[in-house]
Amino acid sequence: MAQETQFKVAEVKVSYKADYKITDRPKISQSSEGYALLKQQWDSNRIELVEEFKIILLNTSNRVLGIADISRGGVSGTLIDPKIVFAIALKTNSSKIILSHNHPSGNLQPSNADIVLTKRLKDGGKLLDIEVCDHIIISNYGYYSFADECMM
Repeated sequence: MAQETQFKVAEVKVSYKADYKITDRPKISQSSEGYALLKQQWDSNRIELVEEFKIILLNTSNRVLGIADISRGGVSGTLIDPKIVFAIALKTNSSKIILSHNHPSGNLQPSNADIVLTKRLKDGGKLLDIEVCDHIIISNYGYYSFADECMM
């Protein structure tokens, strides 16, 4: 008679609790509002130093649930793991997200890598029913919105 093997596995619990009324959170209806929120939250001492990637988490009414730091890289790029982006969006029960990163050079034009990443994350969001609304590239002096440029 074979002996039964006992396996040990970790218990996984998922929870999300907001300590605020959703109506007290900002609502993002256009890219300029997203940029203003990002600029307020971005470390101005690093915006021209290293590239960082963040996401704005939104509910179905475009109310901001939070901003999550995804990665920090070097002068010319940073790596983004889609699993991390969507794990955070799922954990916060977000219905929509806005992608964002800075270009330390101040050049606001998206690179080919930016365009490919945006499409990849937009396609991934469709599978999870999480809308990727925009990708905003920021600098100290302005921004570029993929949505405004019909690139979403």
